[in-house]
Amino acid sequence: MKIILLGAPGAGKGTQAEVISRVKNIPTISTGNIIREALKSGTELGLKAKEYMEAGKLVPDELVIGIIRERLAQQDCQNGFILDGFPRTIPQAEALERMGVEIDKVIEIYVDDEVITRRMSGRRVCPGCGASYHLEYKAPKKEGVCDNCGDTLVQRQDDQPETVRERLKVYHEQTAPLKSYYAAKGKLFVVEGQEEVADTTRLTLEALEA
Repeated sequence: MKIILLGAPGAGKGTQAEVISRVKNIPTISTGNIIREALKSGTELGLKAKEYMEAGKLVPDELVIGIIRERLAQQDCQNGFILDGFPRTIPQAEALERMGVEIDKVIEIYVDDEVITRRMSGRRVCPGCGASYHLEYKAPKKEGVCDNCGDTLVQRQDDQPETVRERLKVYHEQTAPLKSYYAAKGKLFVVEGQEEVADTTRLTLEALEA
C-alpha cells in the first residue's frame, strides 16, 4: 500500500506513520528526517536545505524530489511505503506521478492551528539518535535526557512558537491545495486529530480500510 500522510507541522503525522508502518509492515519515508540527517552530516544538500529550514520555509522542490527518487528506489519500498512530509506542493505531487508512483490513499490528520502551536513548542528531540519526545504527551523517563542513548534533549529552532506560526502560514498557503488535488482523484480521507493519540490512531486505521 502506498500512502501519503498530510497535515500541518505538529499535527501528529509522525506518530501515526509509526503505527501504520508497524501494522502494514512498510517503511515510513520522512523527508524531514532525511534532510535533518543531511544537515547533521553537513552534506551539500544539508547546507542548501539549512538556510530554508532555519527561516521556517519549505526546502525547494528540486532538492526534495531528488532525495525522494533515491529513497523510493531502495529495496524496502517494493511492497509500499508511507510518505510523511512529501509531497507538500502540487508540483511535487505531479513529480511523483511522473516517477510512475501510484498512490493508494492520502490521509490528512487535521488539527487546529492553536493546538499545534502549543504542541510543537513542547517538543524535544535527541541530537544523538533522533528520538522525539514531548513535555506533555511523551515525556522522557528522566527530564531532558534521551531514554534511548542518554544524550541531552534539545528544542529545535523550527519548534519555537514564532517559527511554528510561520510554518503554519506556509503550510496553509502551499500545501492545503494538495487536499483539493487528491480529493478530485477520490483519494483523500480526513481524520480529525483527537486529544488522545490512541483515538486518532483508531480513526486513521479505519480510514485506511475504508
